[in-house]
Parts: sequence; C-alpha cells; structure tokens
Amino acid sequence: MKVANNQLRAKGYDKTPDFILEVPVAVEGHIIHWIESKASFGDESSHQAYLQDQFWSYWNRFGPGLVIYWYGFIEELDCHRERGILLKDCFPTDIVTLRHSMAQR
Repeated sequence: MKVANNQLRAKGYDKTPDFILEVPVAVEGHIIHWIESKASFGDESSHQAYLQDQFWSYWNRFGPGLVIYWYGFIEELDCHRERGILLKDCFPTDIVTLRHSMAQR
C-alpha cells in the first residue's frame, strides 16, 4: 500500500483515506465523510505525525472523519472531535445513516 501511495505522490496526488463515504453518516452525533483504519496503537508521537501528514489533509479535502486504531489509543488524543476528527478502537455500532424520503403528493 505504501508503494501505491508513493506512486500516487510521484504523479502529484496526495494520500487519501481508506474509505471516502458517498453519503455521510453520523457517529456519536458527529457527521463522518471518511474513515481511516490504522492497524496500530495510537500513541502520542504516531498520532501527532498522522494528524500532520494525513488526517488534517483528509479533513481539509473531505470534511470530518473517523480514525480507527485497531489496538486502542491514548484517550486524551481524542480531543479533536469538535473540529472533526473522531478516534475509535473498533468500527462503531451506533452509526446513523441519512435516509432519503420522497414526499407523497
């Protein structure tokens, strides 16, 4: 995967999140447009590097998003929810989807 990202960068493309949602969802009352999955523990140094190198760029291009750290994270790092980056340690079960309803005439 790093090779693919490096090839994209060589062509002038930036990294993208693992999932970009065509229709946003809500998680814990926050709208989510993208999901990034990290098969690691979210410690302070790696999370700060990810924020700088990836997450804020995703936020800037796609809006608010969700980061899933498979092996947990330091709870204090989940401090950017109001700005649009949520942290979780598993895929959320409380997702609210937007429903399209057609008005009957």
